[in-house]
Amino acid sequence: MSMIHPKLLSDCFVLGYFPLCHLLLAKDANYPWFILVPNKQDISEIYQLSTSDQQQLMNESNTLGECLMTELKGDKLNVAALGNMVPQLHMHVIVRYKTDATWPEPIWGKVASKRYDKLELMQLKIRLKKWALPNFTELDSFI
Repeated sequence: MSMIHPKLLSDCFVLGYFPLCHLLLAKDANYPWFILVPNKQDISEIYQLSTSDQQQLMNESNTLGECLMTELKGDKLNVAALGNMVPQLHMHVIVRYKTDATWPEPIWGKVASKRYDKLELMQLKIRLKKWALPNFTELDSFI
């Protein structure tokens, strides 16, 4: 298992993993904001992954995105691999609502981050089990 960049670890909870990627949850309850981090060392761009890993990343992103949109009834799914602040390849998968604080603008730097409380995290853990994401292994506790 490769290392996850310290900035991602400080800004996110590690929920579990797919065959290729760790699944993280951003510590900002303003949005359902998930992050996929490929379990590969020294990769900063998608094209640096093997062809099969590129396909696996897309499969995991699509599986997660479809599940989130189905379960959370979002208006739009934002998927992006920016990496301007964190050089390690990671893909943001964010459910957006027309009623969220920054719609239709990007989420970055617009409103103060909102912390999850323990009840919200426990509810999310229960929902993750219910969603039964294919090929996803949930960690016993969020890191």
